[in-house]
Amino acid sequence: MLNKSPNAGESGEPAAAKAYRTLERMIVTLELAPGSIATEGSLIERIGLGRTPVREAIQRLALEGLLEIRPRAGLAIASLHPGDWVRVIDARWGLELVLARSAARYVTSEAAGRFHVAAIGMQDAVVANEVLAYLEADKAMDEALALAAENPFAARCAAPLQTHSRRFWYRYRTETSLAEAAGQHVLLIQAILHGDETAADQEADRLMTLLRAHAEAVARR
Repeated sequence: MLNKSPNAGESGEPAAAKAYRTLERMIVTLELAPGSIATEGSLIERIGLGRTPVREAIQRLALEGLLEIRPRAGLAIASLHPGDWVRVIDARWGLELVLARSAARYVTSEAAGRFHVAAIGMQDAVVANEVLAYLEADKAMDEALALAAENPFAARCAAPLQTHSRRFWYRYRTETSLAEAAGQHVLLIQAILHGDETAADQEADRLMTLLRAHAEAVARR
């Protein structure tokens, strides 16, 4: 039997990856409020992981623009400016189409399984009206897309934009946002699983169109 890495948790996930995932979720769900100041020590205490993995996660989140490291002043959680959501979607749009087409072309059985789990998770979240469960399924869908597309360059560029978009969506969602977003994601997943590159491209474009419409409405308020 292989021994676990000393930096891995009980699940086998590396501690740095767990720290990143936990802090990312806290930023997306506004548990770490936009514009607030935190400290490395306070985050270590809150998530119960060691200094090294938390520090690695902080560095990664800073590179992605989700927080700012201010020497001797703490960690500033990124603010949310309504107009920026449109900019995030515009930057993300072309990447999503590339990933969708490639995923339809190269999807493997492993990726297909992940897509199925994400689709079911989204549908269950709509039925139960569980926004946090939807966010988890949305994250899982993005990870399945990155795996299936076999284009690490596009996936690495898209990942932080997907996180920023998820954060804006959570903050500015409406009563109909959950069902609309989940439904369009499921249509995209179905196109990918059918290996239909054209349909995948079209459904990804429709998803970005839907999100941009919401972003534009928020910016006009």
